[in-house]
Amino acid sequence: MEQRTDNNLSPYRSFSRAEWAALREDAPMTLTSDEVTRLRSLHDRLDMKEVEDIYLPLSRLLSLYVTATQRLFRAQERFLGVEDEKMPFIIGVAGSVAVGKSTTARVLQALLARWPASPQVDLVTTDGFLFPNAVLEREGLMEKKGFPESYDLATLLHFLSDVKAGRRPARAPIYSHLIYDVVPNQWIEVNRPDILIVEGLNVLQTGRLPKDGKAIPFVSDFFDFSVYIDADEDVLKGWYVDRFLTLRGTAFRDPKSYFHRYSDLSDDEAVKTAVSIWERINLVNLHENILPTRQRADLILKKAGSHQIDQVSLRRL
Repeated sequence: MEQRTDNNLSPYRSFSRAEWAALREDAPMTLTSDEVTRLRSLHDRLDMKEVEDIYLPLSRLLSLYVTATQRLFRAQERFLGVEDEKMPFIIGVAGSVAVGKSTTARVLQALLARWPASPQVDLVTTDGFLFPNAVLEREGLMEKKGFPESYDLATLLHFLSDVKAGRRPARAPIYSHLIYDVVPNQWIEVNRPDILIVEGLNVLQTGRLPKDGKAIPFVSDFFDFSVYIDADEDVLKGWYVDRFLTLRGTAFRDPKSYFHRYSDLSDDEAVKTAVSIWERINLVNLHENILPTRQRADLILKKAGSHQIDQVSLRRL
């Protein structure tokens, strides 16, 4: 009898970069080189080749998922004898600090919005659903910012419920990375999009299940498809330190920046500070809350040290 291997038991089908790129087929490139440059986050090395090899095949796959989901939605309507509001397709994008979630989310938004039907594609980050700094300081959670307990989960769940139910408009709070806080009385309005992308550290996190079996919604319950951006720990640490050093000479120099106190650090001091923050906060959050959710994603994009995605794993149906 043939011995079964771990690969036989995996719920994922894995592809090399070349194998995945071949799945693009006739998906057209709808972005220009300048647009790709503008979509790139700090220190990401996104280029046209990355979009062609990775994101165009993913766009093609998502078009199949969206079409199939819409057909299922209409079939369920007929079965129930009801006529519901249009149901948006929600995509979750998760992963560690500094892994490039924002770039992935923006590229997907740009590509999906240029499908032939020109769907409305909105993008929301969960940063806006963090508790304000005043609350975090009062609760002793400033060192836990980005951990699950630092988010206003009830408000985030209400927002996703409103979007999924087709209520309009649904409001998402705005977060400022300059002041490192939620901006009071400012919102992004999401008005019944065809597709919503939700990007954040812990969007695939579940938390503890109740012993009595009571129904508790999780953020990922509202997702129709989810993506996890993955990279090795040493690579993530290097990217975080590099980003910190760049920000020290740019955004941190603004007197209004929450991190302005770091702008005059020497190179050695800046590296030590960045490593300390990474190991004390971000690495702990990665181990305890983010990495354990990787296997809950429908698609895992594994990045190499070059920032290029070199392996794609798709959950089997």
